[in-house]
Amino acid sequence: MAAKAPLRLLIADDNGLFAQALNALLEAEDSIVVVGHAVDGEQAARMAADLGPDVVLMDLSMPRLDGFDATRRIREESPKTAVVVVTGSGDRADFDRAASAGAVGYVTKDRILGELVDAIRSAAPSA
Repeated sequence: MAAKAPLRLLIADDNGLFAQALNALLEAEDSIVVVGHAVDGEQAARMAADLGPDVVLMDLSMPRLDGFDATRRIREESPKTAVVVVTGSGDRADFDRAASAGAVGYVTKDRILGELVDAIRSAAPSA
């Protein structure tokens, strides 16, 4: 039986240090490969369409196009790509608004170590 291809992941976060930390955390996961890093919501939507990742990790507070609108656009233009929100906000209104935009997962930055990989795997479309 052939090995399952790793999940393709796009990181969308305007904080370069945080994005690098995410990348370093995920490098240890053989089942996930980071295919790109977007620094604003507009670039995230464009890269999702160009790269076709399985999952986008989306920060909500992004320049040019916020994470809510970028999520909505990604889901409209790349319906096979799932979006997991990664944010500092634990506000229930943000969670609801992200879900309404099409996000399928929500992880607060203070819970990343314990929940991020499971959230990515849960969000990825079945192969």
